[in-house]
Amino acid sequence: MRHLRDFGKFVMALLRELSDESAYQRHLTAHNRQHSAEEWRHFCEHRLREKYARAKCC
Repeated sequence: MRHLRDFGKFVMALLRELSDESAYQRHLTAHNRQHSAEEWRHFCEHRLREKYARAKCC
């Protein structure tokens, strides 16, 4: 039963990482900010701007 619970925790952590939830939590901690809709919007806009500003080759 313990292995199943550990696997469930792993899956949830993976999903948080893939959905940028973990990155958002690190952003809040690094900038000493509280969660809000405006802060989430700022985080997403900044991340997308960085992602699409880098040119891809091939």
